[in-house]
Amino acid sequence: MRLAFMGTPDFAVPSLAELVASGHEIVAVYSQPPRPRGRGQQLQPSPVHAFAEGLGLPVRTPASMKDPAEIAAFRALDLDAAVVVAYGQILLSAVLDAPRLGCFNVHASLLPRWRGAAPIQRALMAGDAVTGVQVMRMTEGLDEGNVLLSEQTPITADDTAASLSERLSRLGAGLLPRALGALERGNAIETPQAGEPTYARKIKSAEARIDWTRPAVEIDRHIRGLSPFPGAWFEVDDVRCKALMSRVAEGAGSPGQALDDQLLIACGSGAVRLITVQRDGKGRQSADEFVRGFPVPAGRVVG
Repeated sequence: MRLAFMGTPDFAVPSLAELVASGHEIVAVYSQPPRPRGRGQQLQPSPVHAFAEGLGLPVRTPASMKDPAEIAAFRALDLDAAVVVAYGQILLSAVLDAPRLGCFNVHASLLPRWRGAAPIQRALMAGDAVTGVQVMRMTEGLDEGNVLLSEQTPITADDTAASLSERLSRLGAGLLPRALGALERGNAIETPQAGEPTYARKIKSAEARIDWTRPAVEIDRHIRGLSPFPGAWFEVDDVRCKALMSRVAEGAGSPGQALDDQLLIACGSGAVRLITVQRDGKGRQSADEFVRGFPVPAGRVVG
């Protein structure tokens, strides 16, 4: 099929790779414009942009797909379909209706649960036992389109946003050839979403600070749901530290109180054992490595 691919982060790269490996003709790859990154704040292409260039695919990075000139250029591609994976821009009906068969999105939840920007993080933070990935026909409504294919996966106590994202990205990539093949043959089954929707609002930096008065189970989910980015954080003697991995543990004390010298921290009920942490300006460390250079003795209260 003659396709355009629209995606930006690492999550989208396996889907593009799968489409190329399946023999589809990728006539254009769309990605967000290069952004300043790193200490030097030099402009860097997105992961999808860099991957596509490595394959010799033409890449377009419009600032806005609402620009009439960009819409006209997209329509001129004469596409069979477009695949959209975490692109990061809203597409108008003039774009969605341009390909012969339509535009299709790989979405990292079991719709209508967690429509919106941060489905992976919100599923973890809410304590969902299972999530999944779906190929969905795109409409102008927020993640409201019919579902073509789905794949489920359990959420475990070892999952972080990073590990779950990696797993779902591979599952979603695997669904694409099947979905596109069914569309090409004209026998795709499109199932309307059913049930009450929930919305995965964008993660705001203000919600990343750990509230130690909450129950340990909620704090553990909060930590893993925001790992590695933006990273749930706390303070020790005015030094900001990110908690990147944790476990619910037995223990009781004042919220935020260290119950031993190995980062067992009391919560509103129960306690969490911090497994991986990162002090501001330093690399990530195990709890043992962290306290060797930055002790947090029993009785210390973290903020």
